[in-house]
Amino acid sequence: MPLILFAGSPDEWDAYQQTLPAALKEAGVEAELTAETPADPACVDYIVTSPAGRISDYAPFVNCRLVQNLWAGVERITGNATLTQPLARMVDPALTQGMVEYVTGHVLRLHLRMDDCLQDGRWRRIVPPLAAERTVVILGLGELGQAVAGALGALGFRPLGWSRRPHDVPGVETHSGAEGLSHVLSQAEILVTLLPLTPETDGLLNAARLALLPKGASIINPGRGPLIMDEALLEALDAGHVSRAVLDVFREEPLPPGHSFWAHPKVFVTPHIAAATRPATASRVAAENIRRGEAGEPLLHLVDRGAGY
Repeated sequence: MPLILFAGSPDEWDAYQQTLPAALKEAGVEAELTAETPADPACVDYIVTSPAGRISDYAPFVNCRLVQNLWAGVERITGNATLTQPLARMVDPALTQGMVEYVTGHVLRLHLRMDDCLQDGRWRRIVPPLAAERTVVILGLGELGQAVAGALGALGFRPLGWSRRPHDVPGVETHSGAEGLSHVLSQAEILVTLLPLTPETDGLLNAARLALLPKGASIINPGRGPLIMDEALLEALDAGHVSRAVLDVFREEPLPPGHSFWAHPKVFVTPHIAAATRPATASRVAAENIRRGEAGEPLLHLVDRGAGY
């Protein structure tokens, strides 16, 4: 019987100690699940964890066949030199749906200029263009980016997509490479950032690239905080080049109380909630990967260590 070590935070264990056994049973996997590291780490077959988890040294787990991450983001653990075991990121339909709902809600908010409809007694006739006349650019065309692009297209928007490597996404005009990035940024009336965090994407949206946006563009960042240079964004907002920014992720989290984003009139802050992992559905994803490991089948959503995601 395989031994599964749950190595997430105590709060995560509180959430998963019932949903994960139920998912394993549903998947037909008989296993022993523990949240206590055994005296002999070599007896652990699978590790379920998160970047907030309690393991920093994976070297003793010499027989571990899979480290299953509970978060979509893996940048905080891919750099761990002791983690040589196969690493899988979380790709959960509920997580994807949460991201789609967050992005579409805020795209519509910005598109309809709801923040300009102040309840101050002044009669403002704000008539936005139709969705078909609004270009929304999505940076990142992985599972989340493709789902968001599809949802926006279904609402009538014109979605443009960019990724570092070429992607073919039905119904979406896609671009890649440095030239493609400049092209899509120059058309982005609303920009949505869903790229993974890697050395190549850290600080991707600097002052020069923000200047490529059409005057009055808006930004939604539910991807990774370090994709955007904070000071460059603040300067673009103050200059009126960027009209609004909806920010869910930040270089430092929780966002410090004194940070300029909190008080800026053109910034809307949410506390990293766009794509929360839901234990019930994430447990099924983890259980399916463990079932595959036991059956000798290919594992799902393995991280490319070279690419960083």
